[in-house]
Amino acid sequence: MRSIWNGAISFGLVSIPIKLVNATENHSVSFRQIHTEDGGRVRYRKVCELEEREVTSAEIGKGYEDADGSIIPITDEDLAALPIPTAKTIEIVAFVPQDRVDPMQMDTAYYLSANGVPAAKPYTLLREALKRSQKVAIARFALRGRERLGMLRVVDDVIAMHGLLWPDEMRASEGVAPDSQVKVRDAELDLADALMDTLGEVDMASLHDDYRAAVEELITAKAEGVEPAGPAAGADSGGGKVIDLVAALESSVRAAKKSTSTARAAKKSSAKKTSPKKRTSA
Repeated sequence: MRSIWNGAISFGLVSIPIKLVNATENHSVSFRQIHTEDGGRVRYRKVCELEEREVTSAEIGKGYEDADGSIIPITDEDLAALPIPTAKTIEIVAFVPQDRVDPMQMDTAYYLSANGVPAAKPYTLLREALKRSQKVAIARFALRGRERLGMLRVVDDVIAMHGLLWPDEMRASEGVAPDSQVKVRDAELDLADALMDTLGEVDMASLHDDYRAAVEELITAKAEGVEPAGPAAGADSGGGKVIDLVAALESSVRAAKKSTSTARAAKKSSAKKTSPKKRTSA
C-alpha cells in the first residue's frame, strides 16, 4: 500500500519513524456530468473574476475571505512557517480507555507502518504496551494543511490511527430527540427485545453494498444495450406510516423468526450436500 505521509510517532523521548497508509477505500460508483441532449461532458473552468479569463493551476493560490469580502492572500510558505510541532510528528499526549472516546468523533482511519528496520523495535514496544494496557493513545498530528486529533489503537498486529474531530467540531444534540413526554409501554419494550434477540448478531464481513451492485448491473445492462430490470414487485417504498406499533413489532418478530429458520435450514442442507458419504460394509 502506498504511503500518504512519512513522519514519526513521538512517544515520550522515543521517536518511531512511520509511514501513514489509508486503511479504507471508496468503492462508490462515480458519475460524470453530461449534456443530456448530446451526451457531451460538462466540465468546470476556473475563471478569475477580475480579469474574466480562465487561469491555469500554476496561477492559483490560497486566500482567506474576510468578513467584509476582501481576500487575504496566504502562501504555502506562510503555512510552512507556522510553529506547529506536529508537522512531521504524531505526538502522543495521553493514554485513555477506549470508551472515553465518543464514536461520533471518529473520522478517517489509517494504518501506521514502521518505516525501516530500526523502527521495528520501538514500534513493537508501543503496540504491545497498548495491548497490555487495554488503552488507546490520543495524539496530535498535521495532515493536508491542518492540525488534527487522532486515536491510536491496535488492530491485529498493526497500530491503526483514527482521525478524530476536535471537541468544538461536535454539534450538541439539543432539539433532535422526539418529545420527551412520549411513553413506551413494557409490552412494547418486550416485543422490541424479542425482535432484537431474534435478529441476533451478524458477521460484519458478510455485509455488502446492494445499491452499488444494482448500479453496476444497471451500467452493464445499458452498455450492452439491454433494458435494465425494473424494481421488484411489492418493493417497499419506505414511505409508509406505522399505525399500530405493537402489531408492527409482532409482525417483525414473526418475519425475523421465519427468515432465521429458513437461513438455518438452507445452511443445514448445504452442509449435508458437502459432507462426505459414509461407506457401507459389504
